[in-house]
Amino acid sequence: MNLPPRQTSAMALISLIAGILGWTALPFLGSVVAIFTGHMARAEIRRRPHELEGDGLALAGLIMGWVVVIGSLLALLAIVMFFGGLAWFVSLQS
Repeated sequence: MNLPPRQTSAMALISLIAGILGWTALPFLGSVVAIFTGHMARAEIRRRPHELEGDGLALAGLIMGWVVVIGSLLALLAIVMFFGGLAWFVSLQS
């Protein structure tokens, strides 16, 4: 029995491209798009495994998206803690 060739999921490809954009041109926006489309692509591929492929592309987009989002949140936390600590230190001096 010959099965028709599987197609690459468009959502998986969009997730990968958005993940790359999240690392380069559109840091936060590209990463959020990569996360949403990556989850949608993986669900779509699981629903139609004989028709679609590209789970690795979707997973790569997801990983790149989450790394940028988590890194951005950690950087924001570090900035807040630094300036909060600096304000606390200055308040002790007066």
